[in-house]
Amino acid sequence: MTNSKVGVDATASSGSEHGLDNNANAAENKTEGKLKKNLTLFDVYAMSTGAMFSSGLFLLPGIAASYTGNSVWLAYLLAGFLILPAMYCMAELSTAMPKAGGTYYFLDRSMGPLMGTIGGLGSWIAVVFKSAFALVGMGAYLGLYLDMPFVVTAIILTIAFGLINIFGAKETTMLQRILVTTLVVILIAFVILGFRETGFVNVFKTDAEYGSFFKSGLVGFVSTIGLVFVSYAGLTKVASVAEEVQNPDRNIPLGMTLSLITATVIYTLGTLILIKLLEPQALYESLTPIADAGRQFLGWVPFDFGVILIVVAAIAAFASTGNAGIMSASRYPYAMAKDKLVPASLSKIGRFGTPTTAIIFTVLAMIAVLLLFDVASVAKLASAFQLLLFGLVCIAVIVMRESRISTYKPGFKAPFYPWLQIIGLLVSFWLIIEMGILAIAFTGMVTIACVLWYQFYASHRVERRGAIFHVHERLGQQRYEGLERELMTIIHDRTQAENLSYEALVARSVVMDFRYGQFDKDQLIAIMCEKSQEKFGIDPEVIKGAFLDPRSFFHPLSPSVNIAYSASELVDEPELFVFRFGPRTRVDIDEMSHSHTLMFLLAPIKPAGLDLRLVGHLAEVIQSDMFDQRWLAAKTERELNEILMRDDHFLHGPIVGMPLLAEQVGKTIAEIDMPNSCLIAMIERDNQIIIATPDAKLELGDEVAIIGEPDDLALFSKPKI
Repeated sequence: MTNSKVGVDATASSGSEHGLDNNANAAENKTEGKLKKNLTLFDVYAMSTGAMFSSGLFLLPGIAASYTGNSVWLAYLLAGFLILPAMYCMAELSTAMPKAGGTYYFLDRSMGPLMGTIGGLGSWIAVVFKSAFALVGMGAYLGLYLDMPFVVTAIILTIAFGLINIFGAKETTMLQRILVTTLVVILIAFVILGFRETGFVNVFKTDAEYGSFFKSGLVGFVSTIGLVFVSYAGLTKVASVAEEVQNPDRNIPLGMTLSLITATVIYTLGTLILIKLLEPQALYESLTPIADAGRQFLGWVPFDFGVILIVVAAIAAFASTGNAGIMSASRYPYAMAKDKLVPASLSKIGRFGTPTTAIIFTVLAMIAVLLLFDVASVAKLASAFQLLLFGLVCIAVIVMRESRISTYKPGFKAPFYPWLQIIGLLVSFWLIIEMGILAIAFTGMVTIACVLWYQFYASHRVERRGAIFHVHERLGQQRYEGLERELMTIIHDRTQAENLSYEALVARSVVMDFRYGQFDKDQLIAIMCEKSQEKFGIDPEVIKGAFLDPRSFFHPLSPSVNIAYSASELVDEPELFVFRFGPRTRVDIDEMSHSHTLMFLLAPIKPAGLDLRLVGHLAEVIQSDMFDQRWLAAKTERELNEILMRDDHFLHGPIVGMPLLAEQVGKTIAEIDMPNSCLIAMIERDNQIIIATPDAKLELGDEVAIIGEPDDLALFSKPKI
């Protein structure tokens, strides 16, 4: 029995992975038809936050207070909690399927293209109306200083924001960062100064002028929650640009959570200050309640500068909603066009890496809405359709989980499944009913229009089916295999930075060759426990927990090679254990007696899907021609490692045949200048394997194994000029 002595030092790996990040990003940005991953955590936060603050704070509090009086602040607070099911479900789906189109993509892949069409076209219509309404509101505030009609101002702003969106997501989000930072800073100052004016204790005391705490009783309070709930609807807009988010597993759920906390705190405390500073009738009739309250305690600021800052905050709020709206709305037709549900021209990526045609189409639609409709009325009705989509997203999570598709690997999972999703579904439909018959009628008409579009335009163009067919399979019916392949492709995209983790994994793997003896699973796990602690410093209990779990079973990679794989939060790097058995060895594992090789893969949980990606690489190599013959003929650990390597990402040979390394003999590995994606995985000297640590020095007679991207590996064989 032998085990390989091959290893890759963590320091060396880290440097290489940094290079891989650059190469992977560069390659992706150059790929035709793909959106650039430019959006950071701050961008996610800015987009979610900016999409929530507009009419919800600068217009709605007076109307809401007229319904429920003193309890208006509690209505905002509870509405913030009621959005949690939809937010967590959207975060789970966004990290499992970070693709442009957000709600459309989730509904399409979970429940099929008909539901996807309803989700995509309906979301686009709702966001177009609400974004147009936000820009009308911005035009109204600008009208305080500019002598221009509101609609004309809104059209000019729509065109301006459209052009910014065309120039790039990075440029769009830079504007969004500025707008949201300005908005949040001013609103925090408003809350702090407002508390100073009213007193922290007094602000929580019920004001008798507003009557009882529930002015219109419990029914009026509940209807007010439904009214202000739509103030939080913009929170989930970021899902439509998930494909452009860096590290979506972390940045999407964290950004949305921080955004919701910001909005809930400012909404709740802001309305508390309003009911304390303004007379009831003045608040009920005010369309600028924040500015009116500001005049009560900012009069000491010269030149009315305090109120001017509040107006600036209002303009920033409406602008951020309109800007984020154009960005998110344009991704719906872009994603649908790629799936043949709308004309293909809408999927065109422009020279700036943005869906130019879809953005132009969205801007023209917003201009038409501004010219033809009473935007304020229709935008309120569109909120009801948004609530329907929230309910459908909760159903989508249930469908995806119950489909039990192995490639559905969300980086974030919504808690309390399935109760959270059921609550989210019930809340959504309850709030739609609370919004009245007109809202229900509008939602019904939009749904019917989407169904007709699918029936007469898209149904004969697509053969795709949703994950719900996998649920049907469990009931004895059918499934759609294409979805599993598509989700696997998404996993590959999400783990692009780990593209060479496979080669590093094989290079440091523990390979054991048994010629004689009898072994069962418990014995193999005991051997792995010993080797993992000796080589990787992994606690044996981690190995036992991963592979003694009843849910851990072997998957065939070929008729004679099987693998068991598991993910654990207690490991930082994936590790592979390989057992090759000779003809005189007996393996006492059910249905494994015919196998000549068993493998065990232990991978970290993050990034989600890395274990599946690595297993896919192993299957690709093992299913290649002549693998069994080469594998069984190999006599040393080095030969076994080389066979598992992908040929195009692996180079092995003497240093004298590699001019790039020959001139650097005598240097430590840490000092050697190599292409960014490459690292030395093994050194062979005098028939001995030497661990490739950063302080190991190369000698002229060494043979080395190098892993890296094919183009970079080719540089080692080129003669030095």
